Amino acid sequence: MPEAPAAPLPGPGAWREDVLGPEFRARTLPLPGGAEAVLVRHVPSTPADDGTPGPRGAVARTAVLYVHGFADYFFHPHLAAAVAGRGLAFYAVDLRGHGRAWDAQVSAGGDPNQVRDIAVYAQDLDAAAAVVRAAGHERLVLLGHSTGGLVAPLWAAARPGRADALVLNSPWVQLNKPRPVRVAATALVEALGVVAPRAVVNHLDDGYARALHRAHGGEWDFDAAWKPHEPFAVRAAWLRSVLRAQRRLARGLGLRIPVLVLTSDRSTTDQHLTTDTVLDVAHMRERARRLGGDVTVRTVAGGTHDLALSPRPARDAYLAAVLDWIEALP
Repeated sequence: MPEAPAAPLPGPGAWREDVLGPEFRARTLPLPGGAEAVLVRHVPSTPADDGTPGPRGAVARTAVLYVHGFADYFFHPHLAAAVAGRGLAFYAVDLRGHGRAWDAQVSAGGDPNQVRDIAVYAQDLDAAAAVVRAAGHERLVLLGHSTGGLVAPLWAAARPGRADALVLNSPWVQLNKPRPVRVAATALVEALGVVAPRAVVNHLDDGYARALHRAHGGEWDFDAAWKPHEPFAVRAAWLRSVLRAQRRLARGLGLRIPVLVLTSDRSTTDQHLTTDTVLDVAHMRERARRLGGDVTVRTVAGGTHDLALSPRPARDAYLAAVLDWIEALP
């Protein structure tokens, strides 16, 4: 995957109250070419003497930056609260065309949730990391989920020194199809990605997202436009760049920072809440060793694809594993 030029340091930007409520602030990150990402930060509060909420504590030494997956965005206040409960700062970035940054990309004529080359997400992470570092945090831990778990290690490998550690929650390291299908799909998107980059080559299944949402019996409330409940078109150029990025990871990244990879204990096709029905956990475990020399793999029994959204007790086990590992970093 070709390396994207570094994004310039964002200029002064106004933090505003986020859609998640008063304990969250959001800030637009201007990117090269007129693109935009959105950075969210958690602002935990404690009541002042007069009962007015106010910011709590000094600047945390360690900040966690969450990077979401495909057709997804940050809507996990319980994750931010768990991180803050360990004395860590929490940030999340909605990458260009996703969630809070959806409208800017669509208004410019782009497809939501997709770009022609995911290498450009390095600019989004550059901008987000710059703001986090400018806030005074000494250590930056990236927490990437699914496609974010592919983007984050590639960024860390291309930008040594920007991140101090990585946590990968069910990272998308290989197409979840039998090998003959993977070979055929690669050949198809390599051709179409050039001549018909917007050609629809597949659809993201909606069963997993539906199972999570309260409207369909799940625990979670999220925007069904930003995390679609309907089959979502996958376009040729985007998938071509993902498969190329996965092949880059498979060759080995040689990361010199600690990495934690977490997966469910099983993959199935229909047990959405207690297994990974999106990706193959065996792929993740096999390719984890190719990330670098300091990689820890943890299994979360009964975990869903996004382990942070698993039913209890799997969710608690996931959060404890992540936060204990971060606290143990030197």
